[in-house]
Amino acid sequence: MIYDITPTITNKLAVWPGDTTMSREVLCDMQRGDNITLSTLRATVHLGAHADGPNHYGKDAPDISQRSLEYYLGPCQVVRVNIARNTRIKPTNVHHPITESRVLFATGTYPDPTNFNEDFAALSPELIDTLQAQKVRLVGIDTPSVDLFSSKDLPSHHAILKHDMAILEGLVLKDVPPGHYELIALPLKLDGFDASPVRAILRAP
Repeated sequence: MIYDITPTITNKLAVWPGDTTMSREVLCDMQRGDNITLSTLRATVHLGAHADGPNHYGKDAPDISQRSLEYYLGPCQVVRVNIARNTRIKPTNVHHPITESRVLFATGTYPDPTNFNEDFAALSPELIDTLQAQKVRLVGIDTPSVDLFSSKDLPSHHAILKHDMAILEGLVLKDVPPGHYELIALPLKLDGFDASPVRAILRAP
């Protein structure tokens, strides 16, 4: 059983306000008589399901091409939390033991990837510290950010940087039962870039 936890990339997919929306320029098209179809993609690298590079939130930190693929491949746990919108998940909100080194949080607070809502939930730095003590290497969430929309100092991003953990954002987890899976969400090897879109899937045992 495979769960595709990646939103479809179309020009209707919402991006962070002010960021670059997805567009496609068709250079050649077999439908109009060309011998091939050839397209150009233009978009933010923080598009849909994506992996943040540490240089997105840390000065002189590694870019996404320098990240070990081991972060994004391996045993994973999906945890569903009952959390109010515009609040941070704290350790006390997590009622299931964390036993895997990769954890994805399903909040349900960003239900439509084509409609950007600013009141999504996020992670707390206290939760990040707790997860790191439990040997978690990657955290993911079904919202556009591990920090709240209004956050400027990005405490959860910086806690993740401090612990050298990895981030996945923009996941679609509404149809995924809580439990244990194999995560496959490899970023592109984009030299110097601060993120990469991923095709994130979960494979059930």
